[in-house]
Amino acid sequence: MCIKNGLNLFAILVVTLLISTSVQAKQFKLLVFSKTVGFHHTSVNQAINALTKMSEKHHFDMDWHEDANIFNQKDLAQYDVVMFLLTTGDILNQSQQTAFEQFIESGKGFVGVHSASDTEYDWPWYGKLVGRQFVIHPVIQTAELSVIDRTFPGLELLPDVSLWTDEWYQYGPELSTNLNYILSVDESTYAPQADWGRVKGQGMGEFHPIAWYQEIHGGRAFYTGLGHLPAVYENSAFVEHLFGGIYWAYSGKGLRE
Repeated sequence: MCIKNGLNLFAILVVTLLISTSVQAKQFKLLVFSKTVGFHHTSVNQAINALTKMSEKHHFDMDWHEDANIFNQKDLAQYDVVMFLLTTGDILNQSQQTAFEQFIESGKGFVGVHSASDTEYDWPWYGKLVGRQFVIHPVIQTAELSVIDRTFPGLELLPDVSLWTDEWYQYGPELSTNLNYILSVDESTYAPQADWGRVKGQGMGEFHPIAWYQEIHGGRAFYTGLGHLPAVYENSAFVEHLFGGIYWAYSGKGLRE
């Protein structure tokens, strides 16, 4: 009788543990990678603080790394989305690039923030993934930011047109034909000209995209050019915009008709 009661108690404990584990399981796991081989943004720490709070609010796991050795097939397998947060320069070697290619091609997600487009210029596969690459930027200025596609998730707090202060990147040509544009900046509302000697910029003209998404290489990729200034990571509209990209890159869900 005691043995039977003990077995019943053990079974109850196992079931309780399984239910508890199921209830507490996180939605997905995000790898935030912020290695730089070039300019280093001082906003990285504020961004990590914002992403940590976001992960608590939206119930997902997050790891932050600056060591590229995490880019191997075994370690990447635990993640659903990889974010290049304010990365610059050549940050992965050949074997690490191959592991990341396999990760995306397995159907997983990528999120690029701001200078993710100032990264890995000599890796054509990555150029297609990020969509466009950075050319130059003028001084930080306030300009009119416009929502051009409300079908994408995370834009609920952004009005159709708003004043936004950021470092407005000028981008090169499309490197992928799959890009769906979300946000744009009106060049008539700021001075887009820049001269760095070795490179000059006059802006992108009538249409200047700032954020986009695409299905590419068998996976999903989202990029936003916003996010230079530390203070923007305390802006709830930007944080929701960023989560919308993470959520879509993870799930492929959230698009509206």
